[in-house]
Amino acid sequence: MEFTLGQVAAILQGTVEGDENQKVSRLDKIQEGKPGGISFLANEKYTQFIYDTEATAVIVSKSFVATKALKTNLIRVEDAYNGFTQLLEAYAMMMKSSVVGIEEPSYIDASSHIGGQSYRAAFSYIGKNCKIGDSVKIYSHAHIGDRVQIGDNTIIHAGVKICADTVIGSNCEIHPGAVIGSDGFGFAPQQDGTYRPIPQIGNVIIEDNVSIGANSTIDCATMGSTTIKKGAKIDNLVQIAHNVIIGENTVVASQTGISGSTIIGKNCIIAGKAGIVGHITIADNTTIGANTGISKSITKPGSTLFGYMAMDGKNFLKSYSIFKKLDTIEDRIRELEKKQ
Repeated sequence: MEFTLGQVAAILQGTVEGDENQKVSRLDKIQEGKPGGISFLANEKYTQFIYDTEATAVIVSKSFVATKALKTNLIRVEDAYNGFTQLLEAYAMMMKSSVVGIEEPSYIDASSHIGGQSYRAAFSYIGKNCKIGDSVKIYSHAHIGDRVQIGDNTIIHAGVKICADTVIGSNCEIHPGAVIGSDGFGFAPQQDGTYRPIPQIGNVIIEDNVSIGANSTIDCATMGSTTIKKGAKIDNLVQIAHNVIIGENTVVASQTGISGSTIIGKNCIIAGKAGIVGHITIADNTTIGANTGISKSITKPGSTLFGYMAMDGKNFLKSYSIFKKLDTIEDRIRELEKKQ
């Protein structure tokens, strides 16, 4: 796609300094900019590159003051980083919305319905009694099970598996290889040492504006629903177990595991490789650092937690009872040192 600088400025509600009729068709890093590309300058560390870049245009904040002559055109906006993000969003949306139609071979059961302006790629499958909204994009080898509901403008990428009875809202994006609604990890121990599988008869509900990363898995509920609330963002390779609830606008980074029936509040930040046990509650606005293990409920909103060390369970509990008191122990040691 090709746009004039004037058109880009109109999208960003900015102004052009230079030739607004010049055209761009590509997004470039400022240090790698070439003719026909557009870049941005938001970090002072990269200021040196704006004087040498060959990019046709650079998005800058209104506060930017050039100290040398420029070879490039400028598009001035209130905030360069947000402006470039807005441009990326607009470009991505245009690319995604441009794909419409049905490729063969693909399959949709006669009992299912899909709205207008949608896309079904070759080798995609849609089961029985599904209700799929307008402008939905379903890519190759995506499998959509029976009785699934999907809202408008949602994108189902290649290789996604959506199991029966899943409900997905509007403006969601499910990235390649994600599995939504597979059986939860439910087994009842028997007296002979074996495990008896517990039927998982619930479903998964994903509300509007949710992103699910590549190869992440969200298990269906044993009963009821595993729920990802609106605006939540789940990274790649995340495991969300049965009956978990993820609150609005919470973000979960890669390789995190969340055990069954845990409730996570809204606007939480969970960093990579965090491990969260089941049947606990985590308050709103909680931040959980990378590699942190959460073994009990977090009741205070806005808490920040770090730390996880693997060791023998009994020794850990003994050590933990001391670790919690280290600040007061240090104070006591300092007082004793003063008396010597």
